[in-house]
Amino acid sequence: MITKNDVAKVFDTVLSSPGMSEPVRIDLKISRKNVLLLSCMIEHGLLLEKDSGSLLGNISEEGLSDLKNIAQDFLEKAGLVELNQKLSAIGESIKA
Repeated sequence: MITKNDVAKVFDTVLSSPGMSEPVRIDLKISRKNVLLLSCMIEHGLLLEKDSGSLLGNISEEGLSDLKNIAQDFLEKAGLVELNQKLSAIGESIKA
């Protein structure tokens, strides 16, 4: 049976394959709603990065930083930075 550690090794191998660090251009047209949701999912996924059972636990700090920057770039291009900040503040006030 395959273990989480085995899956993490395979994932790490795929990420370190030749050409995986090369930039690609993606022309993507999605609704602002989906930009907001995607950005939120990226941010929440990055919170799980320290979980040893998570595949994201094996990503370098540079990789995590790149993902954070991508989420922020999505919000900026969609003009949703301020709205996202306000929604985050509301979410934090509910948790407190």
